[in-house]
Amino acid sequence: MMVKKNIAQILVGIDSNTVLSGARKVKTKLITEISKQGLSDQIAVIETGSIGPVNKGVVIGIYPTGEIYGNMSEEDVAEFVQERLVKGRPYKKRLLPERLPLEVDLSTYDPRRTQYVGRIVLDNCGRINPEDIEEYIGVGGYEALGIALKEKTPQEIISLVRDSGLRGRGGAGFPTGLKWSFAAREKETPKYVICNADEGEPGTFKDRLIMEGDPHKILEGMAICGYAIGANTGYIYIRGEYQLSIQRLKKAIEDAEKLGLLGQNIFGTDFNFEVKIKIGAGSYVCGEETALLNSMEGFRGEPRLKPPYPAESGFLSKPTNVNNVETLANVAPIILKGAEWFRKFGTEDSPGTKVYTILGQINRPGLIEVPMGITLREIIYDYAGGISTGEFKMVQLGGTAGDILSAELLDLPLDYKSLQEVGHNLGSGAILIMNESVSVVDLLKCGMKFFVHESCGRCSVCRIGTRQMYESFQRLEKKIAYPDELENIEELAKGLKLTAFCPLGQSVATPVLSALKYFKAELSEGIKPHKIYKPAVRNQSRAEIIYS
Repeated sequence: MMVKKNIAQILVGIDSNTVLSGARKVKTKLITEISKQGLSDQIAVIETGSIGPVNKGVVIGIYPTGEIYGNMSEEDVAEFVQERLVKGRPYKKRLLPERLPLEVDLSTYDPRRTQYVGRIVLDNCGRINPEDIEEYIGVGGYEALGIALKEKTPQEIISLVRDSGLRGRGGAGFPTGLKWSFAAREKETPKYVICNADEGEPGTFKDRLIMEGDPHKILEGMAICGYAIGANTGYIYIRGEYQLSIQRLKKAIEDAEKLGLLGQNIFGTDFNFEVKIKIGAGSYVCGEETALLNSMEGFRGEPRLKPPYPAESGFLSKPTNVNNVETLANVAPIILKGAEWFRKFGTEDSPGTKVYTILGQINRPGLIEVPMGITLREIIYDYAGGISTGEFKMVQLGGTAGDILSAELLDLPLDYKSLQEVGHNLGSGAILIMNESVSVVDLLKCGMKFFVHESCGRCSVCRIGTRQMYESFQRLEKKIAYPDELENIEELAKGLKLTAFCPLGQSVATPVLSALKYFKAELSEGIKPHKIYKPAVRNQSRAEIIYS
């Protein structure tokens, strides 16, 4: 009985989706079958986070060869072990075209290369056991925190983050180093660091997979931020549906405290930092940072008037820094490898990488991390494997509140500056790709129904406007819309964008105005031909005064 010597680990992706598909049963069966073949001393079965592909059932990878297998079941395991591990040939029945993300050689790195394999945020996801702190430490975990505390001042940390060009990855794209400097200059204490993990945008789940696959990287980023701005307490505000993320974050916090990497006198310094978890109730508006703060304080999740901004008066009216999960996951690599290294990725205005969930009518839906500035065409045809059926029609960039774009923008670079120049935004990190079978009217109607449900109701512009918009798209769908329906929709959308109290109401305009720009002809098909009243003309008989 022979086995390939280079096969060392079977990585079983354990996330919220694969658990429901039976991933842990497959893992147990793998251990049993490998033991039966006498290979336990040569091959380890490792539980890890998301390997990448989604909607592929149970997904496993082989390290270091890089193969990925999907839709694995308990019934497949014995045959898989025999074929792949004993005979050393691919198990073609479940083999996927994707490959495990291996190391990238930056000496030959090309930021425009489509087959990019290097990752910053997801570097450990699918490679290590997220519930084992020793594995995180083994790949350089918490080294950045040690460097920050031992070798750098808080101002040097802020300057390093600012020089890296890191911008917020939650959608707004605000410069992270600048945001930290606002909280750092405040004199009032205590200060707080908050990780916004209330990922409520439909179609977006990249933060969940980051937390499930590499929770310690979030904690390390929060601790570095705390040191930089002078905070000793951090909170992770996370939606209650993310049970596996909550479980892994709690264990990560406990393990880090046991090793003295969180808590009192970290790395023998006088810096103290603790992290707590706050579980939200699933309100979409709580993704907005001030609504999140209200929810944390026990009030209804409604946005606050700004200014004052959280950096001045945030949680419990104290200086507070709020960052998205993905933003914080970039911090430790920047401290460890430097701002210049980070700027080797992406574009001049938007350095680094971006994590996306790619979904829709494509061949390879999943989680990807790509350089800033990559085009939609590259994502769709290189990473997503092209359109699964039919022809490409449109893409919604950034979730339900994102822009709806047509084929004419397939070659537009996906970075903050390039998109802003044509009036669009990068959004939260979801890319929904659709073929010609999808109705833009139906897409907008479903989005408006969601916004009607999630509007907090504080301002009438949003509370009433979203309802009116939803009713308009219902009429368009039934092809009974008024002649001036599209003009009314556009006016209403612009009104929401200008006058809604918070980003929820303002963002409703984004998909609507972009759809009117690129798909107005299709939207016009929902307008019912109405008879036009012709007023009476002198010398015209009553019988001739008609509706034509």
